[in-house]
Amino acid sequence: MNTVLLLIIAIPAIEIYLFIKIGTQIGAFNTIILIFLTAIIGVAYAKHEGFNTLKSGISGLMKNEIPIYEIISGATLAFAAILLILPGFATDVLGILLVFPFTRKLFIKYFSKNYYRNKKSKEEKNFIEGEYKDIDDEK
Repeated sequence: MNTVLLLIIAIPAIEIYLFIKIGTQIGAFNTIILIFLTAIIGVAYAKHEGFNTLKSGISGLMKNEIPIYEIISGATLAFAAILLILPGFATDVLGILLVFPFTRKLFIKYFSKNYYRNKKSKEEKNFIEGEYKDIDDEK
């Protein structure tokens, strides 16, 4: 909960700071044009990559394989498109990194390792070790 609240406050603050800094360097009108261009071009490329991921998933299904990577990649592309639509430069940079296949694969690999590591540690904490003695055998 604290992380979500921190992100809700930090992301707009970072975006406003970047708007001011970049706006003073290139001008307000150029900043607005740049925001619209990154959104339009980024979403178009995300759509292109989404169709490539869909084709890859369908070919995996034709081979009777479960397209797990394609499903995760498609969800990541949808998140990247949302980040690109949101006005701002920091969200655009993260969205662009998620759209490109190489960096998207790195992000997915990093977060899946953390997910399995956290899941494994939680499973280990729930394990109770002990000894027992069957009372019915003694009677």
